Amino acid sequence: MAPQGWSPSSWRSKPALQMPTYPEADALADAETRLSGYPPLVFAGEARDLTAQLARAAEGKAFLLQGGDCAESFAEFGPNNIRDTLKVLLQMTVVLMYGAGLPVVKVGRLAGQFAKPRSADTETIDGVELPSYRGDIINGMEFDEAARIPDPERMIKAYFQAASTLNLLRAFALGGFADLHKVHRWTQDFVADSPAGKRYGALADQIAHALAFMEACGLTADNVPQVKEASFFTSHEALLLPYEQALTRQDSLTGQWYDCSAHMLWIGDRTRQPDGAHVEFLRGVGNPLGLKVGPTTPVDDLIRLIDALNPADTPGRLTLIARMGADKVGDFLPPLVEAVKREGRTVVWSCDPMHGNTIKASSGYKTRAVDSVLREVEGFFAVHRDLGTHAGGVHFEMTGQDVTECIGGAQAITEDALAARYHTHCDPRLNASQALELAFLIAGALKDERTGANGKVPLAAVS
Repeated sequence: MAPQGWSPSSWRSKPALQMPTYPEADALADAETRLSGYPPLVFAGEARDLTAQLARAAEGKAFLLQGGDCAESFAEFGPNNIRDTLKVLLQMTVVLMYGAGLPVVKVGRLAGQFAKPRSADTETIDGVELPSYRGDIINGMEFDEAARIPDPERMIKAYFQAASTLNLLRAFALGGFADLHKVHRWTQDFVADSPAGKRYGALADQIAHALAFMEACGLTADNVPQVKEASFFTSHEALLLPYEQALTRQDSLTGQWYDCSAHMLWIGDRTRQPDGAHVEFLRGVGNPLGLKVGPTTPVDDLIRLIDALNPADTPGRLTLIARMGADKVGDFLPPLVEAVKREGRTVVWSCDPMHGNTIKASSGYKTRAVDSVLREVEGFFAVHRDLGTHAGGVHFEMTGQDVTECIGGAQAITEDALAARYHTHCDPRLNASQALELAFLIAGALKDERTGANGKVPLAAVS
């Protein structure tokens, strides 16, 4: 049941951008062969469940919360980091559900987000030029000639780390960690005393009272499993196509091909060429897909991409992830939304307020201003409100660690403070307190949309 002319390897005949050059073809082929024999990381039925949930988000009856690490690393892999990131996502979920009255589709940038596109193939430090770091699945971050050589064995290591991460996530989601009775326990010490943490604490008290009332009515965790369990899905950018092809399997029930490296895959801003290899590969798999769109996305190309990736207009199949920048969202997003609406296409519109707001601090660190992130979210909701369409989700880079990578917010992190705990392997991430600020802003905007209130949510509403 593959599209005409498609096979798991048909992408190899197309131009493939952002791909590493492996020095040993035999070693690459051997790694691909081994990967193709390993068990799938996710299952086709799970991917179909996510598509069904995203279909509700396309209608405005649910909201997509997609977040996690900029780029997962081998060095920082451990249960505490996975647990703490999940904690923040669960906190954001209850803020959105309780504040907006909508179910939340939870998708992590986890268990596969290892590869990163780069603006240049090489970087130069002190006169030495080496290949760019492209993520731990490809090469090493150390500025060393040997480390920067693409190594296919890293795909094998990434697979097993992804498998371990998924195993722990499933245990947390289904084993009681996500029980709503534990909403207070998800708050980490460094968040508790922040403005967002205090606001979350008050909300958690309200949830506890609501749960007590439900139990008095006979609605307990025993007969309402949603109280103690959470559905949680994984996603990553499908950038390294040899890895993605090796984990593609044909579903025995439907005959459809699925990329079993994650439940959801997306195409980045740098690899969304309609005739490119990444579009060719993903058009043939049954997973729900994401597509990054930005200020440089031509309207005609967008419609052409939608035709390629979702020709049957299946609800929940395609999420358009807008990454515009706070100062550009009001000008560049409306023509794209209007075109999709005019053509009658069914998509989930999601906001990535991170990638268009990256700046360089005077200290040399890459950073993002929390105020700019919040302004882009506000602008995103304003566009959809004005055009009568649904703001269906948010996509962001965050961590459960107590990092100082994004400036501003209620914590008032300054440029001088960036060096204190700047741990990212690639782009700056929101910490838990800043992510909660974002959740409260979104909850207010969704509540206004549901109740028909006009006007944007002020930034003061999150503090």
